[in-house]
Amino acid sequence: MGRVFQVAAMGAPRTIAPGATAEVTTRLFAGAKRAEILRGYEESLNIQRFDDAIHWGMFWFLTRPFFAVLEFFGNLTGNWGVAILLLTVVVKLVLFPLNNTAYESMTKMRVVGPKMKELQDKYKDDKAKLQQEMAALFQKEKLNPLAGCLPILLQMPIFFALYKIISISLEMRHAQFVGWIQDLSAPDPTSIFNLFGLLPWDPSQVPIIGAFLMIGVLPILYGVSMAAVQGLSAPPPDPTMAAVFKWMPWIFMFFFATFAAGVVLYWVWSNVLTFIQQYVLMRKYGVETELDKFIAKTFPKKAKAS
Repeated sequence: MGRVFQVAAMGAPRTIAPGATAEVTTRLFAGAKRAEILRGYEESLNIQRFDDAIHWGMFWFLTRPFFAVLEFFGNLTGNWGVAILLLTVVVKLVLFPLNNTAYESMTKMRVVGPKMKELQDKYKDDKAKLQQEMAALFQKEKLNPLAGCLPILLQMPIFFALYKIISISLEMRHAQFVGWIQDLSAPDPTSIFNLFGLLPWDPSQVPIIGAFLMIGVLPILYGVSMAAVQGLSAPPPDPTMAAVFKWMPWIFMFFFATFAAGVVLYWVWSNVLTFIQQYVLMRKYGVETELDKFIAKTFPKKAKAS
């Protein structure tokens, strides 16, 4: 199979008078496209936008600043995994006002949940009246049912940008994090199906589905963290949708098993920070979460002696 090479040229047109000559110098760079190396040539040889040799993708307006932040934290800490964790915190801080508004709306939705259920039971045979009463309830409580979708919409371009960075950045190749994560650009090498290496069997060798059987520690943590965040939200009133949402974290866990460890690391840490933010808001409004119910059931308080 032949290889495809792409060449891009930049420069302004030149006008040459009759009988005159002009000289053009062209340089060829053949090597690893590390951002630091390209910037060095860009400065020393005065080559404009030489780091565009790195294919930043359609979300270049996100990938370039994200990489700059990652590179700063990576050089500061000496660990690109820690840099991803710190980048996640920066993203969360930038989006904090918007996310906080969305999570606040989601929390209020749980508060008015009983009222919504009452209206659904009362007007179950009159859909038009139900929609009218629900709209009036949302207006009275100053709720926007779509506000909860905002964090998801904001996360998607961020996810694609980070995925692109980890895919194209040579700096991520064989970049260690901790323990078994020795390459942030490769999937988690462990698997629950061989007890994380205790059994002499490689699940990845199974035809077709082998890649999805490499459910390592990070993908499992992703599934658990996503389920925890999902547990803070009000379940959909439709039983079928509720069942779909219940299984979604574990379905995504299998898909994320094939992703680079750096991408999964970002999502796990992002879910943890999201859970903390939502939980604090829900406790602020006095909403009992599934976590509170689990703790109360697991560690029941002893009745005080009279």
